Amino acid sequence: MKEKLEPMGNGFLRLKPGTTVLDALPFKGLPVLGRPVAFILSSELSFVYSKGGKVRKVHVMLLAPDFESVERINRRLQAVGNLASDGRPILGLDVRVFCRMVADAAPRAVVIPSHIWTPWFSLFGANSGFDAVEECFEEMTPSIFAVETGLSSDPPMNWRLSALDRFALVSNSDAHSPSKIGREANVFDTEFSFRGLMETLRANDPARFLYTVEFFPEEGKYHYDGHRKCGVVCAPRESLKTGGLCPKCGKKLTIGVLHRVEELADREPGVGGPGRVPYKNLVPLNEIIAEAVGKTPECQGVWDLYFRFIREFGDEHAILTEVPVEELARIPPERIAEAVGRMRRGQVSIAPGHDGEYGRIRIFGEGPAAEACSPQMSLF
Repeated sequence: MKEKLEPMGNGFLRLKPGTTVLDALPFKGLPVLGRPVAFILSSELSFVYSKGGKVRKVHVMLLAPDFESVERINRRLQAVGNLASDGRPILGLDVRVFCRMVADAAPRAVVIPSHIWTPWFSLFGANSGFDAVEECFEEMTPSIFAVETGLSSDPPMNWRLSALDRFALVSNSDAHSPSKIGREANVFDTEFSFRGLMETLRANDPARFLYTVEFFPEEGKYHYDGHRKCGVVCAPRESLKTGGLCPKCGKKLTIGVLHRVEELADREPGVGGPGRVPYKNLVPLNEIIAEAVGKTPECQGVWDLYFRFIREFGDEHAILTEVPVEELARIPPERIAEAVGRMRRGQVSIAPGHDGEYGRIRIFGEGPAAEACSPQMSLF
């Protein structure tokens, strides 16, 4: 990072002059935004430790304003574990102790719990998490002012917990899947600086934190309960009937995000309130094109059409949210523009994701609902 990036003077970084990243096809010739892309020093860390008689596995994000802060934190953590062993270091340290170390070594750095509902590695995870933020972070809870909802939940699901009212709900993409980077995002109108961004998250003010960009949560990999090996997927009420066991093999189902939200919620679905940061559910453009032309999202023909839209209209977020449908219809087939319009109106049907499998969205045609514990192939 030091070789490629330089500080911008506001807590963000930019590519050094002469560094090119879009000089090869299919990126060559793409429109470049008027302002260069800015970067924030960040990482995700995994903590595996014992607490309260259970093994806990929690992921958090760390955001830092400068290299000096990162280096001070790294020096502290190198005494705990091997930071070079993985892109996401795994440390046998109580995450509460980690927060104290960060506060001491780099007070301006920020810790945000990652994908807080994911079953295996998260704050509220069904398999290795906690039932309350305070149970996890104890005296360091006041230092936590934002949580990440993850792909398998959206803001309304999190609004069902009054205990989360004081936290900003942020949405970020799954870095395991390069084509999905940027498909969940946060939109701000605030001072363009690390300080401005953190102050906006602390305030959680819809006047400055404008909205989040979300997958439809059913598309996330852990929305419903299920057992991928047996091809079984269940709504929470159906898995309760089987005692949380797979009806085909009798092993434990992976309990999904929706089920876990139901366990901890103290509000009914649909309960809103003033001061909520809005959100938009979007489908990635390559998936929309694939649905419209009857091909797979990663095939070359779909990407050719994708980059034609990008060259014509500038960027994917504008295409999905702002460009008039009649303008999009200038690029054939018109069925693509129609699909974008349907997505904007929420006219989609989804076979929910489960046990590490992404959900599948249909924009044209209705698919049967995934309610009962049944073999997965019957859903599509």
